[in-house]
Amino acid sequence: MMKTVFVAVAAIMATAPALAQDPSASPVFGETTLRAGFDDGAPFQRRFRGGGPNDASSLPGSCTGNIGTPPDFRVNYTAGSNPLIFRSVSTADTTLVINGPDGRWYCDDDSFGDLDAEYRFNRPQSGVYDVWIGVVNGREADATFVVSER
Repeated sequence: MMKTVFVAVAAIMATAPALAQDPSASPVFGETTLRAGFDDGAPFQRRFRGGGPNDASSLPGSCTGNIGTPPDFRVNYTAGSNPLIFRSVSTADTTLVINGPDGRWYCDDDSFGDLDAEYRFNRPQSGVYDVWIGVVNGREADATFVVSER
């Protein structure tokens, strides 16, 4: 019986994708703690350099762009009834890659308009959101990361 369980676990691990992203690593550009209701007319914003050496398409879902290994930024969030919206704003073509509190990967390219990304959690969970800003057709670019409820 023990041998069967070991073989089954080994088979599952062999088929799991090897990810270069490490959500447990310290975020490169810091973190913040936000509670529902934080956006009273001024969304949270942070400027940093997005991109990196890893191809986000290796992640589950339809992720695109080049991203780093550790998260760019971490948001510790306490949910309420408001949506939680992440955006990237840049002169370059940027994407968003988010590892949510549920361990799932959420990705977007171009939903905010132009070449900027937006991911909207209509019913966000409380917990940690690790965020990478990816860059399409380039390795790095200056970007503004925006967290809003509107």
